[in-house]
Amino acid sequence: MTKNQNHNLLERPVRINEQATPKPSLAFFDAVSLIVGIVIGAGIFETPALVAANVTTGAALLILWLLGGVVSLIGALCYAELATTYPNVGGTYYYLKRAFGRQISFLFAWSRMTVIQTGSIALQAFIFGDYAAGIFNIGSYSSSIYAIIAVLSISGLNIIGLYPGKWTQNLLTAVKVLGLLLVIAIGIFFPTTTERSVLQTSEDFSLWGAAMVFVLLTYGGWNEAAYISAEIRNGRRNIVRSLVVSIGIITAIYVLINFAFLQGLGLEQMTKSKAIGATLMDKAFGTVGSLFLSILVIVSALGATNATILTGARTNYALGQDFSVFRFMGRWQGQKETPTQALIIQAAVVIVLIILGTLTRNGFESMVDYTAPVFWFFFLLSGLSLFVLRIREPYTRRPFQVPFYPVTPLLFCVVCGYLLYSSIAYTGVGAIVGVVVVGLGIPFLFWDERR
Repeated sequence: MTKNQNHNLLERPVRINEQATPKPSLAFFDAVSLIVGIVIGAGIFETPALVAANVTTGAALLILWLLGGVVSLIGALCYAELATTYPNVGGTYYYLKRAFGRQISFLFAWSRMTVIQTGSIALQAFIFGDYAAGIFNIGSYSSSIYAIIAVLSISGLNIIGLYPGKWTQNLLTAVKVLGLLLVIAIGIFFPTTTERSVLQTSEDFSLWGAAMVFVLLTYGGWNEAAYISAEIRNGRRNIVRSLVVSIGIITAIYVLINFAFLQGLGLEQMTKSKAIGATLMDKAFGTVGSLFLSILVIVSALGATNATILTGARTNYALGQDFSVFRFMGRWQGQKETPTQALIIQAAVVIVLIILGTLTRNGFESMVDYTAPVFWFFFLLSGLSLFVLRIREPYTRRPFQVPFYPVTPLLFCVVCGYLLYSSIAYTGVGAIVGVVVVGLGIPFLFWDERR
């Protein structure tokens, strides 16, 4: 077989159903709404207290959230080159397959199906359940019941078709952003503390590693744009635009809301608060403020859950396209513009995680233990794939090239490596669970190769 024939085989992934494949159905605004909806989830009401516990000044707190935006932008520029050069519904899965082979890409897709993506969906669903149960309790397992209802309902909505899913996402994102802007205004213009932590200057930098784990966890999700790269209209231009605009919006909101928390509560009270947003709103408006915040968290969790479900199923679909053992997930419903079987399997895995979480639940931080090390390992590989593909495929047309190559992607890889180390150091034994689950995919890989 000639070299050109080999290259052509790589260019054209095997299709089980040639009549039904993803089509450009998402506009620029849809992409921005999806990215903002994934990133700004209920986590922003959990992580500021955890970040505050790892800094000694308010100035450091704001710098860390700003740095999170800078790191995300650097990563987004790297992803923009990969996504515009190789627009594929598999996203990172496809880049890893081209750069490192099918074994690595398989383990990545398996980890998204069992750890990274499904863990994120379960986390958002649990947060939704906690706040929904606070408004209307239906028994001892209220949170879990609400979480399962949310997963089934939103998965069902996306099974109906892409358009119901994307319009729901647009609405939820708009409501979420408006609600967050209101919270920001309340914290800034109606402060309830005289503490001025922002003006302090002494800082213990040894704590920043653990703090950045939580900051970048809260920024996580912008890379999901890669999974809709084959479905964005005028993708060569709109992928880059949607990433840059989305991260700009997200960074501004995150810095402002942490400034509002500082103004409204002060650093010490931020550290002590178990529900930082509710504490702020309760101080400002009492019970009515807490109820408003609960509804806002519910909307945020639903928006993040919907967006994560939509993009997560795309990896399952790509996995089914390439591996016969998961062939049942590799079917695309042409009229609905959605991978139905992939969505069903994803929902089933999430429900299993919710049930396990109900039995052995340790809260928000336990989910960080489960997902963070695996996430940063594969994120590091995706950064390295840009170097590999530049070297291996130098003549491939690249509509967008990352600025200041190789410095920018090298900086991204260094940050990913540091966060991989920090997440392992922070999570300790908890990281082993996620790694073991990823390892359980190896027998399926061997089984597929034997078949």
